[in-house]
Amino acid sequence: MKQVVQNYKSGELAVLDVPVPGCKPGGVLVRTAYSLISTGTELMKVSEAGMSMLGKARSRPDQVAKVMQSVATNGVPATYRKVMGKLDSYTPLGYSLCGVVEQVGAGIDDVKAGDIVACAGNEHALHAELNWVPKNLYTPVPDGLAPRHAAFGTVGSIAMQGVRQGEPQLGEVALVIGLGLVGQLVVQLLAASGVRVVGVDPDPVRCELAERLGAAACGDPSSTAVEAAVAELTGGHGVDQVYLAAGGGSNQPVELAARLCRDRGRVVDIGKCRLDLPWNAYYEKELDVRFSRSYGPGRYDPEYELEGRDYPIGYVRWTERRNLACFLDLLARGSVDVEPLVSHVADFDDAVETYQSLKDGDLKAVAVLFRYPEQAEEQGESAAPEVSVPEVRRTGTTVAPARSAKTPVRLAFVGAGNYATSMLLPHLARRDGVELSAVVTTTALSAANAQRKFGFADATTDLDAVLGDKSIDAVFVVTRHSSHAELTRRALLAGKTVFVEKPLALTEDELAGVLAAVEESGNDRLQVGFNRRFAPLLQEARKRFGARTGPASLRYLVNAGRLQHGSWYLRQGTEGSRFAGEGGHFIDTASWLLDADPVSVYAISPAGNEDLQVVLGYPDGSTATISYVTTGAAGFPKETLDLIADGKVLRLDDFVRASVYSDGTVGRKQWVSSRLPKARDKGQNAELAAFIRAVRTGGPMPVPLESLVATTSATLAVQAGLAGGAPVTLARAR
Repeated sequence: MKQVVQNYKSGELAVLDVPVPGCKPGGVLVRTAYSLISTGTELMKVSEAGMSMLGKARSRPDQVAKVMQSVATNGVPATYRKVMGKLDSYTPLGYSLCGVVEQVGAGIDDVKAGDIVACAGNEHALHAELNWVPKNLYTPVPDGLAPRHAAFGTVGSIAMQGVRQGEPQLGEVALVIGLGLVGQLVVQLLAASGVRVVGVDPDPVRCELAERLGAAACGDPSSTAVEAAVAELTGGHGVDQVYLAAGGGSNQPVELAARLCRDRGRVVDIGKCRLDLPWNAYYEKELDVRFSRSYGPGRYDPEYELEGRDYPIGYVRWTERRNLACFLDLLARGSVDVEPLVSHVADFDDAVETYQSLKDGDLKAVAVLFRYPEQAEEQGESAAPEVSVPEVRRTGTTVAPARSAKTPVRLAFVGAGNYATSMLLPHLARRDGVELSAVVTTTALSAANAQRKFGFADATTDLDAVLGDKSIDAVFVVTRHSSHAELTRRALLAGKTVFVEKPLALTEDELAGVLAAVEESGNDRLQVGFNRRFAPLLQEARKRFGARTGPASLRYLVNAGRLQHGSWYLRQGTEGSRFAGEGGHFIDTASWLLDADPVSVYAISPAGNEDLQVVLGYPDGSTATISYVTTGAAGFPKETLDLIADGKVLRLDDFVRASVYSDGTVGRKQWVSSRLPKARDKGQNAELAAFIRAVRTGGPMPVPLESLVATTSATLAVQAGLAGGAPVTLARAR
């Protein structure tokens, strides 16, 4: 299929051939009939992409702050790779469309194939021939409403949410500053609510259009006509509410709002304009400044948008989806008219030329629609718990034929997110004797980006075809946590050697399913991405520490930090807890250093949040304490580790520096890493080298399967320990 994309580094716009997205549970696959260009938001993004790197930084100081934090946490080289990788990737455009349901995912019962729906979301309602859209981001189109008009649904919801924030009442007077697409819709919604409207815009054509659509008067912001109209309509008191629907760097809109608003009036910011509020003016009138967040309640909440969890109507009357349905209803009943806003309808194949014309100013438009091939016909237009560590059973002997040095190891990737593209694929793409054969994703663009950047021979959304390809030697599973176990199970049954990024499983049942696949197929060629044991600095420190005779005490402090709102790591209902997702890293590292698997787990969360204290017990009496904290200082190192035994201490400082101290009979000896490495090396490259070597030679996997299972069971036992409030015994199944 085709999709409009942009490279944020170069500014390049393209209509790209990408794989068709998969139809996941909880949503529908929609074939687009019309999609709407947001001449404000999207053109701002297109313009930013054409800036120099300095210009981009100045336009997005919030992103610069994130980069600086990443430098403090991960170092300059890793941050540079991550940032440049993101910049030099294709990103999608679009967020408002109408189309026909082509396929219905599991759990969806409110629409069927063939229904016409309006869709929202800058990750789901894209300028693409096909989109997968979750339940709360689509709504059925009323009978008789033309699809080209229903494509305005998202932008209409933005305008509607802004109007709701202003709480208009019958007979009030409102000022709308900025008469672009959103401003024109705000004018109509206010007029439909019984509010008299004065519009402001320097473009006389837009002013005339707003008056035709219901505004009482419109004019240039510097015109005395605007102030005269406000004085006449309000008896000199000033407007009851102001809607800022303008963009740009001028502070004129907020100054005009203060001048023309009545005492204790309301000012609602909808657009992205400068907000340097003149303190005296806003203080003296005690103006109520409000912000309107996109389409309405539910926006930026992954549980609402992606998992389909609705808010009770008794508590949240107008959600994102209800706003979308309400706006479509107003369109169907003729209370709002979007046809006069349509300045141009372009064929989807001409998308690049259309954007360029808008950017250059050759095409002056309020709203532009893309029309897609085969578009829809316009209708009418307690007790201490015990966790069993599963026994690894194999059917016969696993046979992994060795390969000649001249035969490349052929790899397939399932998933191509940030970790895969920044931490794994750069190493593999440079490695001799490795061939990147296929990349499989559910979202088409991520597969196309990975294919372009790393040279995959094929990009697809068809996992079955890849698993059935006899020429592929190994499969990397680098998807979200909830899918790891099932994808690993399927790949093992297909006879592939598997590298799955942590975690291997989120539940005991999932782990049992993976081991059942091992037993059924006789294929135990599995590696989990526990990379820290492969870190060169830690390997050298362990060698210097040497063998031990007595029990050891290990302390591992993980300064994990807070996650940003909206991160998918926070979706515990589907993706497991944060520790379940990455705690295996630290348990595996401790077990490797202590050369044993844990036999008990005790976990507490003293702060009642994501901060954890996990104590692991080992057969010889050794203990490992993992302090996993999210409330520490961002500038402090992420991982520090101390191992103490037999009068010796091993110290690791965030994979940047390591030390070993020992007291002998003669005197004190000390080893410190001789120099600071250029970057934190947490072992990904060495781990991949070991994995590829095992695939090529047919030799043992880098980490025994029994160890992978023990680490996964211990990680799962943490949650059981928190629930039970007592130590959990890890009993080996017999």
